[in-house]
Amino acid sequence: QVQLVESGGGLVQPGGSLRLSCAASGSINSIHGMGWYRQGPEKQRDVVAAITTSGRISYADSVKGRFTISRDNAKNTVYLQMNNLKPEDTAVYYCNARAIGTTQRDYWGQGTQVTVSS
Repeated sequence: QVQLVESGGGLVQPGGSLRLSCAASGSINSIHGMGWYRQGPEKQRDVVAAITTSGRISYADSVKGRFTISRDNAKNTVYLQMNNLKPEDTAVYYCNARAIGTTQRDYWGQGTQVTVSS
């Protein structure tokens, strides 16, 4: 089992910045990669950014150049630095951890609200 605790969401004006954190605990060694997803009013949960244990990083096209995902292995924590935020970034952001064993399993944080509005 993996537990994920998120923090850092809030209300910000367009062009502002936020930094999200996700701390993992439990069966840390089973985690293959971690990432961030977001879910807007349409209820579709889309990947925003991801990073594997080997350091490979990927981003959704809509956030390239504005968002940066990073990790601190000593703290079992991943971060999402969000700059130049836009109203369309408004969503609930979920931390994800992917474990690989006999089968693939996904674990999710509780979600943190990000609202971009003037």
